[in-house]
Amino acid sequence: MAHSLKSHSDSHRLNRPDLSTDVIRTAKEDLAACFRMAARNGFEEGICHHFSAVVPGHDDLFIVNAYGYAFRELTASKLLVCDFNGTVVDGEGEPEATAFYIHAEIHRRLPRARVAFHTHMPYATALSMTEGQPLIWAGQTALKFYGRTAVDENYNGLALHQREGARIAAAAGDADIVFLKHHGVLVLAPTIAEAWDDLYYLERAAEVQVLAMSTGRAVLPVDPAIAEAAYRQTREGDPESAAAHLAAIRRQLDVEEPQYRH
Repeated sequence: MAHSLKSHSDSHRLNRPDLSTDVIRTAKEDLAACFRMAARNGFEEGICHHFSAVVPGHDDLFIVNAYGYAFRELTASKLLVCDFNGTVVDGEGEPEATAFYIHAEIHRRLPRARVAFHTHMPYATALSMTEGQPLIWAGQTALKFYGRTAVDENYNGLALHQREGARIAAAAGDADIVFLKHHGVLVLAPTIAEAWDDLYYLERAAEVQVLAMSTGRAVLPVDPAIAEAAYRQTREGDPESAAAHLAAIRRQLDVEEPQYRH
């Protein structure tokens, strides 16, 4: 299912910027930690799926995983830095084709989306395949996303052209969470920590909703006024909570899978 993207010549690397700063290294380690923990949580699917982040200090470049690696294999040094034209300016290998066509256009067209995580994680993807809005707003965890979601209704096959990435970016609009009908989900965020936090809790919210739906009993949504109030409560201090969440997964990995940092 995955497709390699043939990037431009290595001659483009001759005038590349300095990408060896501590802040860029930290971003790569944070992203590698997210890949590893996503694999642990069952969010990966073979060698498909992709996470990206705009390179700190370089708004025309983004970090993304290389084609051919499962999430659980990724380390900071295995991640690529690409420009919006498909040139790999740092790292070995090429991005997966749909990773480039989706993420380059997301970062180019939605500057607020400094980070973009795309998966086919099972429960959220299952809800993308159902009739109507994916989330019912019946569970407290789901209320973290109240008013923050969009649905891309126009599945158009694999994203193997720039036009498809542009279409998905347009469908996202102002939303942070995009359910891609018949496909999966896309999480957009200003930081890696917030993207991870949203990705994790989105799948947890989808999981309990699917379980509730499987009982065959009516799933009762929360009153909209209460849902809005709970959303605001949930979002208070969200960046700080997300940073603590990412720090927690890095502490776990530092003990159990420290190679993610290499």
